[in-house]
Amino acid sequence: MKETSASTQPSWLHTAPSLAEFPALTENITADVVVVGAGIAGLTTAYLLAREGRNVVVLESGKLGSGETGRTTAHLSNALDDRYTTLEELFGESGARIAAQSHGGAIDLINDIVREEHIACDFARVNGYLFLPKDGDRQELDEELEAAHHAGLTGVRRLSNSPTKGFQTGECLEFPNQGQFHIIKYLHGLVDAITRLGGRIFTHSHVSEVKGGKSASVTTASGAKVTAKAVLVATNTPVNDRVVMHTKQHPYRTYAIAARIPHGSVTKALYWDTPDPYHYIRLEEVPGEPDGVSYDLLLVGGEDHKTGQGVPEESFRCLEEWAREHFPMIESIDYRWSGQVMEPSDSLGYAGRNPLDDENVYIITGDSGHGMTHGTLGAMIVADLIQGRQTPWEELYDPGRVTFRPTALKEFIVENVNVAAEYTDLLTGGDVSQEEEIKPGSGAVLRRGLTKVAVYRDPQGQTHTCSAICPHLGCVVHWNGVESSWDCPCHGSRFDAYGHLLNGPSNQDLAAVDES
Repeated sequence: MKETSASTQPSWLHTAPSLAEFPALTENITADVVVVGAGIAGLTTAYLLAREGRNVVVLESGKLGSGETGRTTAHLSNALDDRYTTLEELFGESGARIAAQSHGGAIDLINDIVREEHIACDFARVNGYLFLPKDGDRQELDEELEAAHHAGLTGVRRLSNSPTKGFQTGECLEFPNQGQFHIIKYLHGLVDAITRLGGRIFTHSHVSEVKGGKSASVTTASGAKVTAKAVLVATNTPVNDRVVMHTKQHPYRTYAIAARIPHGSVTKALYWDTPDPYHYIRLEEVPGEPDGVSYDLLLVGGEDHKTGQGVPEESFRCLEEWAREHFPMIESIDYRWSGQVMEPSDSLGYAGRNPLDDENVYIITGDSGHGMTHGTLGAMIVADLIQGRQTPWEELYDPGRVTFRPTALKEFIVENVNVAAEYTDLLTGGDVSQEEEIKPGSGAVLRRGLTKVAVYRDPQGQTHTCSAICPHLGCVVHWNGVESSWDCPCHGSRFDAYGHLLNGPSNQDLAAVDES
């Protein structure tokens, strides 16, 4: 059972009290709705349903905040990563308009929850600026401006430069009324509200089985069962799906640093550039004594790559180099961390009924770099569906949708060919030929006869061996030296250095190896 999904530590964990501890589920219970996963999607859904009087149970595999929600940079934005030009091509003006409305509506809901529940989470409305790199194409901004206006974002405007201090974007688009908050402080408020409304939360309760239908239930690894009328799986990527959803979305590692800068030296705003992979920036104030601000943390993210296929150390190096070039006031890099985002082939996430499953099993996944707003709008959709209400957003985000557009089909083919190519690792040699080559604190894959094993040498020099074959669909895992994890390059399952599960879609550890 995981304590955290990675070894690096996001700034949030050091600038807020730890989230509450809850017991593990040890007996069979019943509920109206059981939610699997206590990130922003799961907790928001639980809150919305509990507010309407539903009996809700939340199950979390590790601690609260130990998953991908805690590894965000907490941008709240309707300036979507895949751009309104692309969304209009894929879903038409009406679809792009719904995308804008729904992400904007998610920011509004967070604002409402913060106000109604009196959550002190540093929520603020800020402007956002989409800007070009040095060699960027000005036409890209022109086309995005037009598409954003088609999508109903008529307040977006083209500027020759951002009206900001400490960082000048050059030509940019200004997106008004965006937002930011402190994610851990916000989760504190959601948890308090859920429990006050009668919701029950259990941590260290890994779900091993999900069943829909008339007698829907989830069963934990300990054998305890929750029987419910509806089930939501909100686990970043659905652990109850074997294949379908994992051909439609693809895992990427994304990187973030928190750099210390003098307070007020950079205007509080959201900033994003246009390359692929792109960079994203925001500010976090660090309190000082008495009741003031000591300094700011500049949160800079980007340098994404497919999970298990990049060089994490190089991503961090490039990210810090880019940040120092554009923000010379940086005094130190205080924190660095990585996270996992799911990129749908057709650019929009999924929220609704799980394809090829019973009608009362729901999923929220495919955040596409907008986990805070997508997790929130997904919760709004699923809560409405469970309550028997129709929503104008449900068709656009339907997990069963198929997008027959050249751009989406090309992305689908490219990503799945990439996955197929990774299976050739089954036929190659190992990273090293013998265990003695593995340095303390590192890991490597070795070939042993017809199979491969994952070997980790701990700092004391002792080796720990498990199968290198991902239990999900049989790819060979790769060592991630930054997070001390084994990462599957096919569908993004991740395991700690000893083979214990961190991220789905696998729902079990790497297999033990008989060393006798």
